[in-house]
Parts: sequence; C-alpha cells; structure tokens
Amino acid sequence: MEPTDAHRATFELGIKFGALYHQFAGTPISSASATDLANAIESAIENQPHCEAVTVAMKTEAIEAAVDPDVGYTEFTGEFADVEIVVGYEGLEATAVMEMDEGYPRMRLVDVEEPA
Repeated sequence: MEPTDAHRATFELGIKFGALYHQFAGTPISSASATDLANAIESAIENQPHCEAVTVAMKTEAIEAAVDPDVGYTEFTGEFADVEIVVGYEGLEATAVMEMDEGYPRMRLVDVEEPA
C-alpha cells in the first residue's frame, strides 16, 4: 500500500516529537529557565520541514517542586511540559500533543484535516 498524504503528515509529527524528546530530555531546568527552554524547543522544532507551529507550555510549579536544592535544577522530562505540534503536508494539517498519561509522557495524534 502506498502511504497517503495523511500517513506522511503523521509520520512527520512522529519525527518532530522524537527529535524534541530525545534532544531535550535531560536538559538542566529550573523554574527560572523554563521559559527559555520552552522557546528553544519551539524554535528548534519549528525549523524542521513541514512544521507549522509548536507550542510548549512548561509546568513551572512541577519543575520548582522537582528542583534539587543542592544543585539548583532538575532534568527536563515530559512530565514538565505540555506540547502541541502542527504539521502541514500537501494541503493537510496534522496536530499531535504530548501530555502525561498514567505517569508517562505520551504523544497522541489529535487530528488530521484540511484547513478551512
């Protein structure tokens, strides 16, 4: 079976989430640096082909609670951000999110549609 444009759009989403998670997981973060890291993630992922939008909402209270007081930071993981990525491919828009699901950061396809 030949992949459809919708298949390709969702594949692109997977690439973006894989890059996001594996590039940024483990990055030192504190509540003071959370906005800077969110902006860096958005900018880096938006550079990739077909990416239309990336929104990273940091959970600063959770980050602050996890900071090791002896070192002043914790390591970034999926539990500290909600992420939405929109990919455009051949007239389609595909949207996916990363959010916590039963204690694990899951990437989930939300929608594939033709923009209005």
